Amino acid sequence: MELRHLRYFVAVAEEGSLLTAADRRLHTSQPSLSRQIRDLETEIGVKLLERQPRGVTLTAAGKVFLDHARLALLQVEAAAEGARRAERPEKQSFVIGFLAGQEVVWLPHALRIIREEAPEVEIILSSQSSPDLALALMRGKLDVAFLRPETQSVGVSFKFLAKEPLIAVLPADHRLTSRKKIRPQDLARETYVSSARISPVLQSVIQDYATNVGITLKAEYEGDGLPSAMSLVVSTGGVTLIPLYAQNMLTPNVVARALEGVPPTIDLTLGYNDSNSSPLLRRFLSRSDELVANVQNQSIIRYAEVPY
Repeated sequence: MELRHLRYFVAVAEEGSLLTAADRRLHTSQPSLSRQIRDLETEIGVKLLERQPRGVTLTAAGKVFLDHARLALLQVEAAAEGARRAERPEKQSFVIGFLAGQEVVWLPHALRIIREEAPEVEIILSSQSSPDLALALMRGKLDVAFLRPETQSVGVSFKFLAKEPLIAVLPADHRLTSRKKIRPQDLARETYVSSARISPVLQSVIQDYATNVGITLKAEYEGDGLPSAMSLVVSTGGVTLIPLYAQNMLTPNVVARALEGVPPTIDLTLGYNDSNSSPLLRRFLSRSDELVANVQNQSIIRYAEVPY
């Protein structure tokens, strides 16, 4: 089995078609691609794809193999990136990823620690969604990231930083803005806008909260992220739930309110690739308690008390 077999299989699985994968992704002929896939199936000893009149579908074995094939390719990419960076010691850099909006809270304190540990290092910042940050860590593109504990991130470790309460966001002229806190039952009566379409961890926290308080939050509209969710809240007159840090991103036509009772919380973590041998990364992680303390003392954001 060779890496090209894995690349070919992933391309076919994602395109759902041998012809499309051959033409658009792999720039090879369909007969050659079909032969490579047959060779792979022979090597493994199981059928990975079902040939259909209009494409291909994965077998049960193919679905399992696809996850491992993707991971193997990511690990190869991470190894290559690590080797390239090791070859450029004169251009030492430290790449930090942030869940978009968290920079306001954590970046000043993170920069101070890094400057104390390595004054000459080049610091590169990247703001993305939490799943994209986890993927970048797996690929070796980031040294460390402030993100959610993404469960599918094989080879990535997460160091707990803080629990963030969720808050309700609604239009500035909404009738519920007269209340200091929003009851869960009030949420269930309103048009609900999801802010978590591309954030499975946040989606899970919200659904667990709804189940615990006995309400149903079925999204009538879904935003790709916080900015689009805010726009939908204003245009539909609906409500959404967001982590507390995102109140820094609110526009004047929306307001935030705390939730009555015990609010749901979502973890914020420091993520890093287990194979990253950077001494600066280790020193930065060793000072994470100091980082948290500085944020708690100086930030206007108030995180929830950790119950353990």
